[in-house]
Amino acid sequence: MTEPGRVLVVIPTYQERENIESIVRRVGAAVPTADVLVVDDGSPDGTGKVADELAEADERVHVLHRNAKNGLGAAYIAGFGWGLDRGYDVLVEMDADGSHAPEQLPRLLGAMGGADLVLGSRYVPGGAVVNWPRRREVLSRGGNLYVRLALGIRLKDATGGYRAFRREVLESIDYGAVASQGYCFQVDLARRAVAAGFRVVEVPITFAERVRGESKMSGDIVREAFLRVGQWGVAERRQQLRQAVNRRR
Repeated sequence: MTEPGRVLVVIPTYQERENIESIVRRVGAAVPTADVLVVDDGSPDGTGKVADELAEADERVHVLHRNAKNGLGAAYIAGFGWGLDRGYDVLVEMDADGSHAPEQLPRLLGAMGGADLVLGSRYVPGGAVVNWPRRREVLSRGGNLYVRLALGIRLKDATGGYRAFRREVLESIDYGAVASQGYCFQVDLARRAVAAGFRVVEVPITFAERVRGESKMSGDIVREAFLRVGQWGVAERRQQLRQAVNRRR
């Protein structure tokens, strides 16, 4: 695999003490040249302390402490800013709970040669979901269908959170203005990249339900995604209609 420059894997954490050491070490084994940034939202269980100990032992591990739980989107925005300020060429999103296997990271990075944004996709040929309740998978597949219909983008898995960005993408799409969380945050970044004309490709991954700890997914996050995607779709259709009217004049 030819690596696309300096790589930073951003891993947001909240109450992930049981998982963070394993996931960081697996990243190091999968891509030894990659750096890791743990963005901890003041976890009461001491996740930040464990991350600090990992950073002391390994110069490729870094920790960004935040004072409160402000959500996944805000954690990634902070991590992106940290990485861009320090000159990283590729920034990777990865969950701390093991659902995004670090062993599949070389696949994402290997696809960067022909892409600006690589999405790890559960729903392209070769992708899979393991140990998910049927209801959760139906919700996820239905959500992605809704995104395709509402926004007119052809991505099979716009809601997934295992992805790699070239720095130029983040610098161009005003990522700091993204105020969404969870599914919606991921959709917003993907749609901005598509709208800006960047090359977005999907590679198959196997997504596994977490073994330890509790999921941060909530009904509020799902409702936010449904409403915001609908609003974006309506705005896009209005813009297309205005452009069509102007062309006829």
